[in-house]
Order: sequence, then C-alpha cells, then structure tokens
Amino acid sequence: MGRGKLRIYLGAAPGVGKTYAMLAEAHRRVERGTDCVVAFVEHHDRPRTEVLLHGLEQVGRREIEYRGAAFTEMDVDAVLQRRPAVALVDELAHTNVPGSRNAKRCQDVEELLQAGIDVISTVNIQHLESLGDVVESITGVRQRETVPDEVVRRADQIELVDMSPQALRRRMAHGNIYKPDKLDAALSHYFRPGNLTALRELALLWVADRVDEYLQQYRGEHNIRSTWQARERIVVGLTGGPEGRTLIRRASRMAAKGSGSEILAVYIARSDGLTSASPKELAVQRTLVEDLGGTFHHVIGDDVPHALLDFARGVNATQIVLGSSRRKAWQYVLGPGVGATVARDSGPDLDVHIVTHDHVAKGRGLPVARGARLGRARIVSGWLVGAVAPALLALLLTSMEHGPGLANNVLLFLFLTVLAALLGGLLPALASAAVGSLLLNYYFTPPTRTLTVSDPKNIVAIVIFFAVAVSVASVVDLAARRTHQAARLRAESEILSFLAGSVLRGETTLDALLERVRETFAMRSVALLERVSDVDPWTCAGSVGPRPVTRPEDADVDMPVGDHMALALSGRVLPAEDRRVLGAFAAQAAVVLDRQRLVGEAEGARKLAEGNRIRTALLAAVSHDLRTPLAAIKAAVSSLRSDDVSWSDADEAELLAGIEDGADRLDHLVGNLLDMSRLQTGTVTPLIRETDLDEVVPMALVGVPAESVGLDIPETLPMVAVDRGLLERAVANIVENAVKYSPGGVPVSVAASALGDRVELRVADRGPGVPDDEKDRIFEPFQRYGDAPRGAGVGLGLAVARGFAESMGGTLTAEDTPGGGMTMVLTLKAATGHPPVRPGLPARTSTCASSRKAGTP
Repeated sequence: MGRGKLRIYLGAAPGVGKTYAMLAEAHRRVERGTDCVVAFVEHHDRPRTEVLLHGLEQVGRREIEYRGAAFTEMDVDAVLQRRPAVALVDELAHTNVPGSRNAKRCQDVEELLQAGIDVISTVNIQHLESLGDVVESITGVRQRETVPDEVVRRADQIELVDMSPQALRRRMAHGNIYKPDKLDAALSHYFRPGNLTALRELALLWVADRVDEYLQQYRGEHNIRSTWQARERIVVGLTGGPEGRTLIRRASRMAAKGSGSEILAVYIARSDGLTSASPKELAVQRTLVEDLGGTFHHVIGDDVPHALLDFARGVNATQIVLGSSRRKAWQYVLGPGVGATVARDSGPDLDVHIVTHDHVAKGRGLPVARGARLGRARIVSGWLVGAVAPALLALLLTSMEHGPGLANNVLLFLFLTVLAALLGGLLPALASAAVGSLLLNYYFTPPTRTLTVSDPKNIVAIVIFFAVAVSVASVVDLAARRTHQAARLRAESEILSFLAGSVLRGETTLDALLERVRETFAMRSVALLERVSDVDPWTCAGSVGPRPVTRPEDADVDMPVGDHMALALSGRVLPAEDRRVLGAFAAQAAVVLDRQRLVGEAEGARKLAEGNRIRTALLAAVSHDLRTPLAAIKAAVSSLRSDDVSWSDADEAELLAGIEDGADRLDHLVGNLLDMSRLQTGTVTPLIRETDLDEVVPMALVGVPAESVGLDIPETLPMVAVDRGLLERAVANIVENAVKYSPGGVPVSVAASALGDRVELRVADRGPGVPDDEKDRIFEPFQRYGDAPRGAGVGLGLAVARGFAESMGGTLTAEDTPGGGMTMVLTLKAATGHPPVRPGLPARTSTCASSRKAGTP
C-alpha cells in the first residue's frame, strides 16, 4: 500500500474561495466515479459554499467536551475505517481541541496519507509558520494557528487561489464572506487594500519559489542540461578585476528590462588558490551585486570556461555576461581566451554578451605586494642564517673526522637556505644558496681547499643544489608573501565592509567615524581639518583623542581630501599600504561632514519656510476668520446699546445668544492657534500615564450633539499610555471635523480595537471623502478641504490633533470609509503590562451625551 497524495489549495487571503474550489474539485471527481468523501469542511455559514456540500458523502464528526463546552473535530478513526480514495480536509493549519487524537490537523492528514488515502486540503498564506512575523508586521494580527512550511512544501500539488483586493472587498460588501454586523470592522482592519495586496504578493512569491524548486528537481531527475528559458537568469563572470563593476551594472540594466529576472555573479577560483584576483575588489563587487538584488557565488575550477558553463547550466541561466579580455595581443598565442571559449561552447540555449570596458588589453596587473613587512628582527635573523650560518656549518663539518658525506652536506646547506627564506625572505635565501655553493665547492668537493672540481658529477651536484635552493627559496618566499597579502587584504576588506555597512545604515556620525579611524590605526588623535582657500588658516571640523593637531604639517600622517580638506593623524607613521584604507575613511569623513551640514541647512530652511507659511496663514486667518466672530459680537452689542430701537425680550435673548456663540467660536479658534504655536515651538510636554479609553473618549464628545455620534468602546481593551488632556483635545478635534462633514441624520462612528501592542480609535463619517493625493494635506495647518465655509474654522483642528498624537508616540492617518466617507485612525501605544485581549468579546455600545455647548474644546 503506497502513500496517498496531498493536494493543497493555497489561499492568498481569507475569503478568496479555496474551500469552494476544493468542493468543486470533489464534485468533478465524484462525476468521474472517484470514491470521494468530506472528512471535515467548514462552510462558515456561506450559502454558496454550503450548497456545494450537497451531493457529497460526509463522514460524521467526533464530539469533544472541553471546559464545559462541546466541540466537533474530524473523526480520524471513522475516515480510516471508511477508507475512501479521496478525503476532503479543510483548514490544514487548525489546532485540534485538547483531547483529540492529534494536536494539529496536519498530523491527522499525515495519518490519512500514510494509510494510502489521497487528501485535498486548504490553507491560507498567513498560516505558514515562516511568514508569521511578516504577516503580523503587515496586518497587526498574530496568527495563533500555523502549519510548518515543510508540510505544505511536501504536497504533491499546490494550487494558488487568488483574487484582487478590490474584488475580494466587493465580495465582502455583498455579504458573501462575513455577516453584515462584522462587515465594517473587517473592511476597516484586516481586509484593507494594502493588507490584501501585501498578502497576495507573499502568496505569489511563495508559490513562484516552489514552482522553481519543482522545475530544478525535474531537470535533475531527467538529467536535462539544456537551458529552459522559463525565467531570465543572467550569469555575470567575474575575474576579480575592476571591470567587474561595469559588468554587474550592465547585467542589472539587462535584468531590469524583464520582470522577474535574476542576476547571479560568479567568480571561478583555481583549486590551488593562486590567483590574480584582488580580495578587496571582489568584496566590493559582492556588495554591489547584492545591493542590486543579485547573488554572489564562489566556484572552484581549474578549467574556467568549463566551470562557468557548468554553473550557468546548473542554475538554468539564459544569458552570460563577460568582459572583453584584458590580455595583451601576444598572449593570444597561448589560447583563444575565456570569452571566446565560452561563446564557442555555450550552444544555442545560452546567449553570451561580451561587454567592453576601460581595461581592455591592459594586462591583468598582478596585485602582489613587493615586500612583506617581516620586521627588523626577522630580516636580521634571515641574513644571519643566510650568510653566517653556512660558514658556521662548514666549520662544524670540517672539524669532524668522518663527516656525513657530500650528499648529506648538501641537504644540511639546503635546510639553511629554506630557513633563511622563512625568516628573511628571498634575498637572504639567495645569499644562503650562493654562500652554501661556494663552501660546498671549497671544503667538501675534491680537490678540497680549492674552487676547482675534478669530478664532473660533483659539478652537477653543486649546480643542482643551487637550482633547488633557489627554487625552494622562491616558493617559500612566494607563499609567505601570499599569506601576508591575504591576511592584510582580509583585514582591509573587513574594515571596509564595516565602514560600508555603517554608512548604508546611516549610523556613522563624524565623531564616531573619526573614533573608528583612531582605533583602527592605533593613533593618539585624529582631526578633520578644512580651510576656505589656500591662503586661509586651517580650522578643525571635528576631532577625537587628546591634543589633536591644528595643521596637516604637524601630523604624523595626513591624508588630503580634495583641495581644502585633510585628515590629520598623530601617534605614529603609517606604512604606504595602510594609506589605501585611510583614503577610504578620509573620503567618507568628508561625505559625512557634508551630509551633516546639508541636513542642518535643510532643517533650518524648512523651519524658516514653515515659519513664513505659518505667519502668512496666521495673518490671513486673523484678517478674516477671527474678525468674523468679532464683527458678529460687535454688531450684536451695538444693537443692544442702541437707543433708537426698542428690543423685545426675545430679540435681546437672540442677540445675547449670538454674542455667546461668537465668543465660543472665537475661544475655540484662539485655542487652536495657541495649541499650534505650542507644537511649532516644541513646548508640548505630554504627561504619559496609563489610561482607559472609555474614560477619556466620552469626555471628548460632550461638545457635539448626542444623536450625531455612535460610540463603540469594548470594555476589554487594554489601557493606553497617553496624556489624558492631549488625548481628549485630539479626539474632540477629530470628532468635530467628522460631524462637520457628515451628512445630516447620519451619525459618526467612533470605535476602538486592539491590534498587537497598539490600540486604534477609528472615527468614520459618511461625508464626501478625500482623494488619496489630498489625505496628507488635510493635516497641514490652515488647510480646509473642498467647499468648507470660511467661518467653519481656520483649518487647525486636524493639524493640532496629529501633533498631539505624535507627541504621545502615536499616529493619526486618514483612510476611506467603506461605502463612502473618510475614517480618521488614531493609533496609540498599549500600556506596558496590559496586553490586548483576544478579540471577539462583547463591546459596550453607547450614545454620548451632550453637557457642554457645541464648539467647546
């Protein structure tokens, strides 16, 4: 009995129709005569899904009692006893009620598969375990029920069930997914267009990766070496030379022309580890290709063209990008070169692009250090071993009555040559070989004590000794140089990598960068000096360490940056090779200094422009909006004081009411102006305390008519960390704005909910709404949208509300209300120690009462 096959309908979001698609597939199989049963399917009271259950055999569920309530789960034993050919099991990520056969439904499915039963199941993309954190950051909801990715990845068939966000929201609005009482909350929270778009992209990318895995597996199983151009993959062949950056950028532009293209940069290294590539340049190119969205690969292969083609075919590449050869003309005698060989052997399935660059035919230029910094002691020791030790060895051997023989003497002198190479490098080793040859000839080759050699065999022995000594010394010296060079370049690459990473993250300030220079090069102090012109004195733009120098001439090391800037270091003199890294630090220091100054200038300019705009708008507001209520008050007072007209009691009451109303409006406008001035000057200091929303929000609503606002604040909401006074003023301004634009007879909805570590207060109206490109402008000071009457205010309510929200660590944004209108979303931080409770508990619904006059803040 073989293992059953698993087919999964993967939903991009709840409600896209994965259960419907599963049931439709079951009906098709039943019509073909397949024994198919429903092991467990949830229709969630959706009529169309429930209709599809008719005509399908359903296995009875198992009832489990847990904490005084009865629950139903899939009866695995009943399904195994029934032994259908295909079983439908909905909601693969479901967690079973305690007391069930298995903890997770995916484990139930595994039992059915092991029994040879094919299973068709469903799961949403947000329930995949690896995407839990990503989904929570997008939607604000942590998925408690997840399924390991490997369970879904092992499925024999995965079918994506997808729907555009607009179509899904229309389905919800028509009542095909949730009941009407849950519709507004769902559309305003989890099912926002942005959330649905992000979930849809996650699902498409996840499925695309699985399709790519299946394709690679199929090609491997069938030993397919030719390229299938299902997806553009561009392989960039790198040599470690400076032309690599040009090739990577060229490949990036090629990839940008096709959606979904990939860039794979590959460097082929020989198995012996000897190469002309610069590790520092390779590190730069690795960073470049990763910044452009590609990947970097390091491959070992002695036959570079063959290894490059094998790599390209192994990753199913469609194009190869190579640079024009840097070899000189005479070097083509040795062979056609890598580019020509790859183009010749690529075949019809691989396009090879040869890209020209600035280093064509200029040679490879081996970046080998000409001298290793061995230190004075090692160099002296090398010369002593190379020049003095052979003489001492000859004296020792001649003093022996019966020496070890010519062959052994040659080996002893050869040992001294190798030792001299290890200690002092090539020159002491050559000296040791020369001195050793002379001493062997003079003391140990007949006739002794002369430089003549009578036996030709001894001449050959001495010549071979000298050749072997020189060869061994050269190899040992080359290995020492390579080791030193590799260690140095590795240290340089680590330093530059740290520098690049800190710059990309925006973490480096000028003082931090100078301190990094001081620590890297073990200096006493570092200063960045600058001057306006060649005749002006130097000024210090920044320094670290004690007693920084004030002129580059006084520094132990100075690194010019342009014509009028220099990095001055004091403490010790640096070798020439260290100046390469120092130059990168100096250039970055100049960039950081310029960036800091530009940021400061931009901030100053922004403040000046904002201040000018505020002053201009304030003058306009004072000239019109503040004068309007003053004119009404003055007219009413003048009428009351007039002796020409006899006013009735009703007329006097109306005039006094007009005066009071104008004074309230004037007080409200002045209050908003004062609040905005406090925000502009940064004098708002919130007193953050743990507060219940149901204590503050009703107080903020007493200034509006009772029938114009509906309040929905769940009692189980966590407390929020806010300033009660600022929050009350912000909510009052938001609600007054919503009531002003909402049509008569349609109340404004004020509802709160908990999302993760945040609490949202949503104020929704049914007014004309605001276009997306205007949503940010309505929060600017002195802005009023549409045809709002001039007497309705100076346009500061929402600006003050957002300023107060941000001062408390929250946010205030605008969204479209489903069905028309605008929703203001005030997001606040939940108080520490008061986590949000599980949603779904009853909420308190009330209608606010009016105890203060309209317009009172």
